[in-house]
Amino acid sequence: MKVYDFIAIGLGPFNLSLAAMTQPLENADALFLEQRSEFNWHPGMMLEGTHLQTPFMSDLVTLADPTSPYSFLNYLKQQGKLYRFYIRENFFILRREYNLYCQWVCRQLSNLKFDTRVIQVEFDNKQQHYCIDTINPVNGETDQFLAKKLVLGTGPIPHIPEGCDALGDHAIHSSDYLNWKSQLLTQPRISVIGGGQSAAEIVYDLLEEQRQGDFHLDWISRSPRYFPLEYSKLTLEMTSPEYVDYFHQLPEQTREHLLAQQQNLYKGINADLINDIFDRLYEMDLHQAPKVTLMTSTSVDKIERQDNGYQLQLRHQEQQSHGSLSTRALIFATGYRGALPGFLSGIADQINWDGQERLAVSRHYAIDDQQRLFVQNAELHTHGFVTPDLGMACYRNSVLLQQLLGWQPYPIERKIAFQQFGLNGVNS
Repeated sequence: MKVYDFIAIGLGPFNLSLAAMTQPLENADALFLEQRSEFNWHPGMMLEGTHLQTPFMSDLVTLADPTSPYSFLNYLKQQGKLYRFYIRENFFILRREYNLYCQWVCRQLSNLKFDTRVIQVEFDNKQQHYCIDTINPVNGETDQFLAKKLVLGTGPIPHIPEGCDALGDHAIHSSDYLNWKSQLLTQPRISVIGGGQSAAEIVYDLLEEQRQGDFHLDWISRSPRYFPLEYSKLTLEMTSPEYVDYFHQLPEQTREHLLAQQQNLYKGINADLINDIFDRLYEMDLHQAPKVTLMTSTSVDKIERQDNGYQLQLRHQEQQSHGSLSTRALIFATGYRGALPGFLSGIADQINWDGQERLAVSRHYAIDDQQRLFVQNAELHTHGFVTPDLGMACYRNSVLLQQLLGWQPYPIERKIAFQQFGLNGVNS
């Protein structure tokens, strides 16, 4: 039975990038497994007009190999849209267009296997390889694959605050927004909880719906203000190999403190979107006072189900005052959390953990002592805020491929920043 050099499980943008970078390598034998029938990136948030927060060069391959046939520019050329994109003069890809680009790349690759759900992973100590048992969720057929190494790219899962996951059909996570939007719009009051980009996109979309609809809209955020995403050039240098090196070697407590301070570097809102929301409110106010309530520094301490909706117990974090709000629909734009798939139970003894029961991820993205088990987008606490950044995908995958194959198929940048992080090498 064939033994692959490595198998990657899950097919989001990061593992798809790894697949596209692996495809041209003659001496690499890899397989990428995905339980869905096709690539579809956050379909519940595929709002019209929304775009990526990173420039088009942060596609699947360009920063590793600008000559790759799987680049976004080649996609545009093959679609006959390159000149239109050139005339558009906008570095930021529409999210819907990015999804179409990724689907196009999927059709070019031969190392992907869709409709393949992993149900169990074991390690054969005698043969020194992993055994991956799978099932086709469409027809129920089972299969097994063997690999020397694994890459986990199943991604984080939607985070809903504790006790709020059984509130009924009109209480949803932002990842399901478009699937439930038509039902939400039948309600007289809709409350969005969260202060990041997803919350802002939903709020703006609902403000547009208020042109025809008659409902009240709340936007509730714990943050002291609606923070814009910081996008200055010297700050962007922190999305660099040097900063990952620096962050990874810091004490755990220091890393935790830094991440809390850096939320506006990766959880902030696009500044143009903040301005668009204000402009829409200003326009609405020309006719009548907007049926909108914006609340910052406000925590939702408790949510109670009522016959006709929900009662929210609120606490203002600066005043330490309390209040309540009745609403008919809730949208939790409360982000995502890491979750280790259940199919790893058979190799749980191989996995390294830190003192807070989180994955102990090495600098080169391994989570085991033997350097056979690797992760994508599960290392925020060890590698910093660059972890979910699409612009760092090619760098991380270049590092991963060197670890997975034992040789370096792509150049790995070591130093790209003008600034220095820390005092290493500085003379007194």
